[in-house]
Amino acid sequence: MTSEVYRMRVIAGEFKGRPLKSVPTHKTRPTTDKVKEAVFHGIGPFFEGGKALDLFAGSGGLGIEALSRGVESCVFVDQQQKAIQTIYENIKTLDINERTEVFKTDAMRAIKAAGKRGLTFDYIFLDPPYKKFSYQDLMEALLEFDLVGEEATIVCEHDASEEIPEEVGRLKRMKTDHYGSNIGVSIFE
Repeated sequence: MTSEVYRMRVIAGEFKGRPLKSVPTHKTRPTTDKVKEAVFHGIGPFFEGGKALDLFAGSGGLGIEALSRGVESCVFVDQQQKAIQTIYENIKTLDINERTEVFKTDAMRAIKAAGKRGLTFDYIFLDPPYKKFSYQDLMEALLEFDLVGEEATIVCEHDASEEIPEEVGRLKRMKTDHYGSNIGVSIFE
């Protein structure tokens, strides 16, 4: 029996249709095209600049989709070496190195480091391993370290059964959609 690799691609924008590598490990779960399409139609679907943070980036699919749709730059963070390697390969394939930064570290360290650098983001993608992180804690840390831009949008991909807060500080949940029986996406502004 061979293990099947999920085929990923950029859905729309500058790199539409270009293939992306997925992380060769069972520890990451790529966002499906259907969910990616729905997420970006919910928050865009296209952008005129802005900065993105793809926390728990995996292959970098969400951040790369944002770049393809007009976001100016993106910071990718993951703590797995295979994920970091895959992000670098995808960045190189699309020749977007000058628009990206990649960090191999855990989410909380990345949040603190970005805060020390005075970075703020317009689009933040949170797609941690399901049921392993508190979205409340993550968003509180993003706010505490001033990473959330004035009119920022935060996208949380989560297990459909997870309780997601209505609001965290100044962030309010605008909507939650479910895809299939196990994927939920909540959008905060």
